Amino acid sequence: MPESQSGYAALADTLAGRGLDLARVKTALKQQHIETPSWGYGDSGTRFKVFAQPGAARTVEEKIADAAYMNRLTGIAPSVALHIPWDTAADWAALRQFAGELGIRLGAINPNLFQDDVYMLGSVCHPSAAVRQRARDHMIECCAIMQATGSDILSVWLADGTNYAGQDSIRARKHRLQETLAEVYPHLPPGSRMLLEYKFFEPAFYHTDLADWGMAYALCQKLGPQAEVLVDTGHHAQGTNVAHIVALLLDEGRLGGFHFNARQYGDDDLIVGSTNPWELFVIFSELVSAGEGAANVAYMIDQSHNIEPKLEAMLLSILNCQTALAKALIVDYAALRARQEAGDVLGSHLILADAFQTDVRPLLRQVRAEMNVPLDPLAALKADSYVQTVAAARGAAHAASSGYPGA
Repeated sequence: MPESQSGYAALADTLAGRGLDLARVKTALKQQHIETPSWGYGDSGTRFKVFAQPGAARTVEEKIADAAYMNRLTGIAPSVALHIPWDTAADWAALRQFAGELGIRLGAINPNLFQDDVYMLGSVCHPSAAVRQRARDHMIECCAIMQATGSDILSVWLADGTNYAGQDSIRARKHRLQETLAEVYPHLPPGSRMLLEYKFFEPAFYHTDLADWGMAYALCQKLGPQAEVLVDTGHHAQGTNVAHIVALLLDEGRLGGFHFNARQYGDDDLIVGSTNPWELFVIFSELVSAGEGAANVAYMIDQSHNIEPKLEAMLLSILNCQTALAKALIVDYAALRARQEAGDVLGSHLILADAFQTDVRPLLRQVRAEMNVPLDPLAALKADSYVQTVAAARGAAHAASSGYPGA
């Protein structure tokens, strides 16, 4: 028996011994959906420097093509998020059709509320009513784009805040934030959601208007049931227990989705799972244990690859999410609950640790074989000519001095 098959058989026996249904585990893995971001395929990076890479996507069509390639390699990345106005189209219906012909769909719409010069002092929290109106109108425009593209998520991140004590009234800014988003909320397409992302610092260093999950949760409660919290795994202070936040938001029915990345110190936008794979695993464990309570959670990657090859970095992030889910699915939750109720501190912990330490690669190879995608997607990427072909066709743009696309 080939080593990969023997490894799968051994793992199947182990899971059967835990009373786990292997067919259900494989079904859950096949149904995983990780949305990739258009901006991760173009030349983008940090505030300090953007290094141009040969073959980086230059147009929204090229970004969609790269996203479709990621889905062909993995089978679990069937949508691509768009950022407006970085991704523009004269005909949204045609762009939607173009994506469909490549086997993916257009996903979350992300309004840009931080790049224009008028947003220097904020967007929806700006002291000027005219600037707030501009931000409101842009978000309403994005709601119309959602309708045209079939998107069901408006993903809102704000750079709003202040750098100095006394620069502005924090309470007044809170009221402006609530009032402006409340004016946008009725324009959401039916069945869609507004996901509010928080960030505890940067680029505002005295106070950030939407600084943590509690502020985002309180605002969602005021807006209505179509507003939910988006957790970016890199937007937390050191030592923050993100799994705890996930559990609380799940229990409150307000966890809308994730932006997956990793951080060593701040908002580093590193490959998800690269710095703390245990944290990613316990997050997925909370999601799996919630069952139907996590059914509507959106899983999206938010990374701006700067020094790493873009397609390889994106692929690694997808695969790391897949691995984390696989390990979370093989936790013996019945035994875990029994040990928790018995007050068995280390026994409970070791059940999680056992699943985390399990080699799930044979399981993932089997799932990929059944999905008719490459057994080793990273090896397939390296062996394929796609990267070289697009590099020859697209060339390399001039390196930008700093920031995001268009900076």
